[in-house]
Amino acid sequence: MALIVQKYGGTSVGSIEKIGKVADKVCALARSGDQVVVAVSAMSGETNRLIALAHEMSSKPHTREMDVIISTGEQVTIALLTMALLDRGCEARSYTGTQIKMLTDSVHGKARIREVQCDAMREDLNAGRVVVVAGFQGVDEHGNITTLGRGGSDTTAVAIAAALKADECQIYTDVDGVYTTDPRIEPKARKLDRITFEEMLEMASLGSKVLQIRSVEFAGKYNVPLRVLSSFEEGSGTLIALENDDVEQALISGIAFNRDEAQLTMTGVPDQPGVASKILGPITQANIEIDMIVQNISADGCTDFTFTVHRNDYATALELLQQTAGELGAKSAIGDDKIAKISVVGVGMRSHAGIANIMFQTLADENINIRMISTSEIKISVVIDEKYLELGVRSLHQAFGLDNDGQLSRIA
Repeated sequence: MALIVQKYGGTSVGSIEKIGKVADKVCALARSGDQVVVAVSAMSGETNRLIALAHEMSSKPHTREMDVIISTGEQVTIALLTMALLDRGCEARSYTGTQIKMLTDSVHGKARIREVQCDAMREDLNAGRVVVVAGFQGVDEHGNITTLGRGGSDTTAVAIAAALKADECQIYTDVDGVYTTDPRIEPKARKLDRITFEEMLEMASLGSKVLQIRSVEFAGKYNVPLRVLSSFEEGSGTLIALENDDVEQALISGIAFNRDEAQLTMTGVPDQPGVASKILGPITQANIEIDMIVQNISADGCTDFTFTVHRNDYATALELLQQTAGELGAKSAIGDDKIAKISVVGVGMRSHAGIANIMFQTLADENINIRMISTSEIKISVVIDEKYLELGVRSLHQAFGLDNDGQLSRIA
């Protein structure tokens, strides 16, 4: 007998018919002898409807009350799914985040989980019941309803799996697994049978939308095996787990990309201690996240300083940078919001020194200029002109052999 935690997203429970199909799947698993906990999202489109209602009532809804209203979407889903399970003769009980004591901090709209109290869930599981839990929500120490941010149902499921020491956490979504890259960009992209927590964490942070990054962090920290599966078709999906020495790792597991990038540069900056802090201080104080940073070698006592931010923050960041440039006596502050980032990810690059050369030469062969470079132990990222994004992804996918089980088409 295994203990399985499943999560179904909004598209998976988007209608009464779809909820019925989820109930059929859950019943079949429970009747096979496994213990089952199911975390669910609000029905597709429901959270947006609730947010629109709040803004119709108030131009600036209070964050506490916003959490109260948007948490009701999941409450509807757990009740409907539990009704469907009971009608099928499958004993089940539903719980909100407050009822199971999904304890969080008090940051409304993006709360972080502190503790999951499992007594009620364990009692139900031992009694042969399926436990149905509202994802995306919790409760703080003062009894206030909190929400975990977009995609928070993934984190709910992983947190429950960690607390219960589940054998596996299965994330059901509208894709059938994790692919080597986005199949909409590269039709030859392959579904991966297995990927490590490290690789998935990098891909999630670099633009892959399959899983919420916090859920991957949580799973890796507590070693919860994650499996991404399709709600709409059968298959084994993709297992996300610790690196396995018994399994030969591909050199590169995937290619992630992000169109939502903007580049900012301050030229002719006086090269002196503390200048980087003076440049980035106003940016970070405006709650703008900075990604890649490059500072050129000093020439004639001056240097150029370049960094990237999310495209939504571009206008604000550029205005702040121009103000700082004037204060520092820099030559100029310029920007470009027509860039993109491409990253190759793989634990296999730890033991292979030629990855960067393959990547750079492949892009050069396509006359794609690299603006910035960033590396980590299992990732290399480059910033290029956005118009070359799709060509770059397809070329790298072929060069690293991702369309034929990782057999390199180029020798390093």
